[in-house]
Amino acid sequence: MGGPLRGVRVVELTGIGPAPFACMFLADLGADVVRVDRTDGVRPYADEHRVFDRGRRSVALDLKDRRGVDALLRLTARADVLVEGYRPGVAERLGIGPEDCRAGNPGLVYARMTGWGQDGPLAQAPGHDINYLALSGGLAAIGRGEGPPAVPLNVIGDFAGGGLLLVAGVLAALLERGRSGRGQVVDAAITDGTAALFGMLMSMTASGNWRPRLAGNLLDGGAPYYDVYTCADGRYMAVGAMEEPFYRELLAGLGLAPESLPDRADAANWPALRTLFAERFASRTRDEWAALFDGTQACATPVLDVTEAAAHPHHRERGTYVTGDGRLQPAPAPRFSATPPRLPDPAPRPGGHTEEVLFECGLTPADVRQLIADGVAMSPATTTR
Repeated sequence: MGGPLRGVRVVELTGIGPAPFACMFLADLGADVVRVDRTDGVRPYADEHRVFDRGRRSVALDLKDRRGVDALLRLTARADVLVEGYRPGVAERLGIGPEDCRAGNPGLVYARMTGWGQDGPLAQAPGHDINYLALSGGLAAIGRGEGPPAVPLNVIGDFAGGGLLLVAGVLAALLERGRSGRGQVVDAAITDGTAALFGMLMSMTASGNWRPRLAGNLLDGGAPYYDVYTCADGRYMAVGAMEEPFYRELLAGLGLAPESLPDRADAANWPALRTLFAERFASRTRDEWAALFDGTQACATPVLDVTEAAAHPHHRERGTYVTGDGRLQPAPAPRFSATPPRLPDPAPRPGGHTEEVLFECGLTPADVRQLIADGVAMSPATTTR
């Protein structure tokens, strides 16, 4: 297996959202990720996680049975990283918390993914991306001027503020272990990561460059030269012409003379400018505008759906999207010059590697057969999925 993390062993306790996303990243970078699934053969939200679940092996264990816990501890004894996304305290009650796992492997990096964090008044509260984003101050900054904040996809909280934060924590902890020989617990909370993502907004607020109202600022759709416009065919163009040379090219493409327009530096002129831009963009189709601005520095681009994006010449040349497991998916990223990762294997069936993985951690064929017979472990032959 290629990639800069080849040789790194990761045990993933099955979950949804940010933890599987983080483990996809680790697997994409070459880590040997083993997901611990349920023995009933059910992978919750399997279709939604099909891309995130790529590049793994799967062992199915009953972690409510002590023998299943013992098998897991065998896995963690030879692992570099464990990733879990349970509510705080659940892993400890199962006997697989940080102290349990690190007792047999002090170098283990025990990575915990939650919404609210391991402590604090809300640590035990349920929640989803929209809740974490709302309470972190981010949701209030997203949307148009009228009505409530817009409901974004769960990209900002779950995946950027959550999953990527977890990956950064794991990599930093592995680097520290290389110096000290000690593992540690990584507490990755979506609220913490989301707060970090909005650091620039906090700086702009403190300096007086951000007003607490939707679509009234430079980067939230308030500025007419940083917005999305409807074209003649009902599709859209995105404009990000903030710098003066780019703004001038935008105006040239729209057929507008700079000297005839109000000063864009004065926010009071933004509504009038937006009306002019909207009228011009409404006069042609999206693809006509895309062709007109192609090759310019106007920072004007068509708004594409995922299928269209995959067919765009830039992405095709870079191989940004690939087809694997019968579906379109992102290629492993980022790119590495010396240790390029390969396209990961398709997502495994729950328990698809149970015998192989348990043999590797020292159990005999007779031990494994007994665990399967008793329902403590599961292999593909015992599931109907």
